[in-house]
Amino acid sequence: MKRYRMLCLLLGAAAFCAATADAGELFSYALVQDDSSLRIKGNTVHLFGIYVPPTNRNCRTNIRPTRCASRTALALDFKIQGFVRCEPRQERADGSIEAVCYVGSSAFSAGEDLGAYLVQQGLALALPEAPFEYHALERIARHNLMGVWGFAVDSVEPAWGSSGIPRGGR
Repeated sequence: MKRYRMLCLLLGAAAFCAATADAGELFSYALVQDDSSLRIKGNTVHLFGIYVPPTNRNCRTNIRPTRCASRTALALDFKIQGFVRCEPRQERADGSIEAVCYVGSSAFSAGEDLGAYLVQQGLALALPEAPFEYHALERIARHNLMGVWGFAVDSVEPAWGSSGIPRGGR
């Protein structure tokens, strides 16, 4: 009887661990870098399906020490506040990872998609390979003059060609 209970406990624990952690998934504390990428477990992670246009550096003075970075990096830093869960999609030539990342994940919720959040705020643009949801959120942000649709992007030359694809790749 004791062996049966022990076996049931071990099988239950194994099933729980398999259900909560995917082998390719990253789940850890994330640091937001100035280029709006994330640093997770020694990996540089770029959010999949979005393009972050360059903007002037702003400073958040409500935290100490004061953090200065692009508008997008500051928004990410404010949103994340700690742990993220990322599902890698592809690896870039430089060894960095493109992933869909979520904040606020739990056993009951996938959490909030950070790429979708940035597009919805008008701080990032949906790339052609982005999920359909990103393109819909971009149209809404454009209509509501959110983020880059409401203030001038600070780059000298236009970031978008006539085809709608960022110049110079990603």
